[in-house]
Amino acid sequence: MNEFSVVCRVLGTLFYRQPQDPLLAPLFTLIQAGKLQQHWPLEQDELLVRLQRGCDVKLLSADFNAMFIGSERSVPPFRSDYVAGASEAQVRTFLQQRGMPLGKAPADHFGSLLLAASWLEDQSQEDEVQAQITLFDEYLLPWCDRFLGKLTAAHATSDFYRTLAQLAREAIQTMRDELAEYAQDEETPEA
Repeated sequence: MNEFSVVCRVLGTLFYRQPQDPLLAPLFTLIQAGKLQQHWPLEQDELLVRLQRGCDVKLLSADFNAMFIGSERSVPPFRSDYVAGASEAQVRTFLQQRGMPLGKAPADHFGSLLLAASWLEDQSQEDEVQAQITLFDEYLLPWCDRFLGKLTAAHATSDFYRTLAQLAREAIQTMRDELAEYAQDEETPEA
């Protein structure tokens, strides 16, 4: 798994899964022990330290549920709640056309879109970069600032999720810039 995939997988999992999910235990152990920095390819050490300080799983569960779960959620995590005319089916079709296996859960969840970016990277198809660019440009970037802004503005009661939002915002921009550079390198003929 390469660096791009690691970042997408970690961020996607933290946004997609409830903190008390047993699958997150190893990741929270890394964060709490301050060892995520060793595996994090981006220069975001200050944010990772803040993430570590705010990592109390019991408090995070209440925050996660209040923000993302149920009809009373304060921060809807779905693209279709932010982009006019957007539907979950558009994202599902895009991912299925690239061979991604999908369950019944909505495909336009912020966390699942980051996990999809990781999956696309790991599949290494010939059009992987263009598929990732499309995922970022059409299905993630048009709404992620508003979603992440809601977390940092007022709705996250824990510093963990406010920090996670900042971490994600910076990482997404860095990854999109890297995709642009990679696409440009592929288009530039060798001399």
